[in-house]
Amino acid sequence: MFPEIRRAGLPLVLLALAGCATTPQGVDLPPIDSWEERNEVLGSVQNWAFKGRIAVKAGDDGFNGKFNWTQAGEAFDATVGGPLGMGTVRIEGDGASVILTDKNGESTVLEHAERELRWRYGWTIPIASLQYWALGIPDPGEPAVTRLDDDGRLVRLEQSGWMVEISRYQEGGGQQMPRILSATNPDTRVRMVIDRWLFFDR
Repeated sequence: MFPEIRRAGLPLVLLALAGCATTPQGVDLPPIDSWEERNEVLGSVQNWAFKGRIAVKAGDDGFNGKFNWTQAGEAFDATVGGPLGMGTVRIEGDGASVILTDKNGESTVLEHAERELRWRYGWTIPIASLQYWALGIPDPGEPAVTRLDDDGRLVRLEQSGWMVEISRYQEGGGQQMPRILSATNPDTRVRMVIDRWLFFDR
C-alpha cells in the first residue's frame, strides 16, 4: 500500500507546496473546539505539509536552515538544508524504515535514525515523533505529560526524553496550528519556525 502512496501522494503534495496550479488546493480542517477534538482531528489527518526553518544546537555542532516536511499516510518526506558544507539532506520514512539521502545523492537506510544522524553530523532531530509534535499533539505511541493553554492548545509536552514547547500558533487549514516550536533534551535543542501549513483531502 505505502509504495503507491509514496510514488503518487508525496509528489502531488510537494508540487502543491511549490505553487503548481495543476495540483490539489489546500483544504480546511474540521472544527476543533477542545483538546479532545484537537487530538482526534489532527491525529487522523493523513495528507499535509509545512514549509519552515530549523535551528539545531548540540554542543559545538549545529546549524540553521530551511526545513520542509510532507506527510502522506505513514509516509513522510523531509528536507533539511544548512550551511557549513552540509548541503540539503533528505530524510524519508514509511512507518517501517527511514532513508537518509545526503548532499551527494547517496542513500542509506537508518536503523536508528536519531543515533545515526548524531554520528554523521553531530546533531539529531526527533524523527519518530516530530510528525505529531509539529501538529501540536503528543505521539500516541509513547507516554506523555502535557500542559495546555486556556484555548485547549498544547504549550508544553514531556515525551520520550524531550521537552517540547510551542510558544506561538498561527492559522493553518482554518485552525490554529503551531508556528514556533522548540524541542530539547540533555544534548540537543531544536527550534522550528513554521511559515506555511497545507492540508489536503487526498
